[in-house]
Amino acid sequence: MVNNVFEPAMLGPVQLRNRTVKAATFEGRTPDSLVTDELIDYHLAPARGGVGLTTVAYLAVAPEGRTQKEVIVVNDRSAPGLQRLTDAIHETGAKIAGQLGHAGPVANGRSNGVHALAASRMPSPLSMQMIKSATAADIVRVTKDYVRTARIMADTGFDVLEIHMAHGYLLSSFLAKGQNRRKDGWGGSLDNRAKFARDVARVVREEVGDAVAVTAKIGMTEGARGGFSMPETLEFAQMLEADGHLDALELSAGSSLLNPMYLFRGDVPLKEFAATMPAFVRLGLKTPMGKSFFKAYPFEEAFLREKALQFRAGLTMPLIMLGGINDKSTMDRAMVEGFEFVAMGRALLREPDLVNRMQAGETTKGVCIHCNQCMPTIYSGTRCTVLEDAV
Repeated sequence: MVNNVFEPAMLGPVQLRNRTVKAATFEGRTPDSLVTDELIDYHLAPARGGVGLTTVAYLAVAPEGRTQKEVIVVNDRSAPGLQRLTDAIHETGAKIAGQLGHAGPVANGRSNGVHALAASRMPSPLSMQMIKSATAADIVRVTKDYVRTARIMADTGFDVLEIHMAHGYLLSSFLAKGQNRRKDGWGGSLDNRAKFARDVARVVREEVGDAVAVTAKIGMTEGARGGFSMPETLEFAQMLEADGHLDALELSAGSSLLNPMYLFRGDVPLKEFAATMPAFVRLGLKTPMGKSFFKAYPFEEAFLREKALQFRAGLTMPLIMLGGINDKSTMDRAMVEGFEFVAMGRALLREPDLVNRMQAGETTKGVCIHCNQCMPTIYSGTRCTVLEDAV
């Protein structure tokens, strides 16, 4: 039987009204590291617009795990706002996911006031500091931080917990051979490099049981030399499936440190993005090396599909297809090909009501032009600038 993208579906223990997901896209609406009305409105738009699940990004498990100081750390201080957010989304009939994670080497240690962590020591292009190699004590502490965070998120009304294991973040930095030079039990073989991520999935599931769904965002490839890539990424996914702690995997790609445009595709707003960076980063982006950091990839509908199909063939667990999904026919094809859910980012940023309008038969395709001018707005409130220009 082929799934219908607009019919109700179970994600683990959670029933969604349909199989569409608002993917986690950094909101830039928490200047004091707390939930704001603006953050709630940001997620209310696609929730009222028909998605089955909207995903909050990015909720840090520890202070040094923030991408920068404005990011929410899940703790007793932020919990009341998180409850207010989930209550608001539930009133629309949608469900809400929270992306919990530790940014690792993607964290700006200078902004956070504490050095970033990674699998191995490395320089940070964001803070111009050295990133510390996580000690055994750090790994134990951060693992406990995931448990504490999962409990607070479950208690404050999140329906789905999405563990971030991709894009060069902390767990991802352990997975990649080119970034993990450890000689201990967390380095060397894939079994060792995957231990941290697998332990996190296990302890989160043990903490929340079947009260909420637990998923993970994984990278099929980082699109860069030294990054975590196939076939090891598929082997890692098969490990997660065999462990049995997760209800679904969201299939992503790219690396925030090595190749950010691999995930986005389309136009590269280098000038606009540089204008949002500190002076030393702006200077670096003007160099040939800096310019090559934002590689250009032409946009294609469902540009991660071919890689995702290899994961579909190698796994039996539910999978969430991501990457350039703008067309109803793409969603239908994903259902035919065995994917359980489809996730959209930029398409819903441009048209938050796209799912409702597709379901009503008013349109079959989103109008996002993939100019990526939304990317430079992530620090001032992520938004579609095309819409602003039209006003």
